[in-house]
Amino acid sequence: MDHGRRKAMGAIGGVAAVGLLAPVAIGTAVAADKQGKTEVLDEKGQVVHQALPYVQLDPEAVAERAYQNYFKGDCMYGVFASIVEELADKVGEPYASFPTTVTRFGAGGVMGWATLCGAANGAAMGIYLVSKTPVPIIDEVFGHYSHAELPDYTPKSAKMKIKPSVSDSTLCHVSVSKWCDVAGAKSFSPERAERCAQLVASVAKKTVEELNAQAAGTFVAAYPIPQEVQACRGCHDKGSELENTRGKMDCGSCHTEQTKDHP
Repeated sequence: MDHGRRKAMGAIGGVAAVGLLAPVAIGTAVAADKQGKTEVLDEKGQVVHQALPYVQLDPEAVAERAYQNYFKGDCMYGVFASIVEELADKVGEPYASFPTTVTRFGAGGVMGWATLCGAANGAAMGIYLVSKTPVPIIDEVFGHYSHAELPDYTPKSAKMKIKPSVSDSTLCHVSVSKWCDVAGAKSFSPERAERCAQLVASVAKKTVEELNAQAAGTFVAAYPIPQEVQACRGCHDKGSELENTRGKMDCGSCHTEQTKDHP
């Protein structure tokens, strides 16, 4: 890898911007430098991913920190900063100086646009930062986010008890609206803010649990792509007859109308 390409990979505050790289196909050839940073190469020897050193963390400690961080910088920051800060405590650099506030853009599904939930976004960024094979872990955390009753962790300093809900989606809009229906609460209420704070804690905890399992060689996926989604992909995804969409999210969370082609 020439100097120009290394420079082009960039750095933020002296830290490689690995968490901001687009997720791409990961090759099998791996090279590690003296600092423990791992470069994953494709079949042509090109760097497609960089992973910083990871040590196993206490999931509950991360969850507690994430709950507090939510009130400092919102949902994406809450998850991502909690992982980085715990690693900074255990490893030091490059985590100690990592510019975690860059993730505040993810608040409310990216600056209030209610797209990808910031908790899921922060989890994906944290996973991509430290995992040499991030895609299976991201898939697992997103699957858990979509299909589990969340929040499923109550922080020690929780302000109130929160009723969990199932989102069937990773979208902020869907997740919040479904929770509002279940809880009988408003989307700009203190109860909703507390719900999202506890959701952030739950997602951060799950993320670290799966990263720990991968590091220990015990990771097993519990959330494969649902059969219903695979059926939809059979007609609409790559190489299909229509090939007019892409994705892994539950189609039924948005597409509910039945047509003559969908008996």
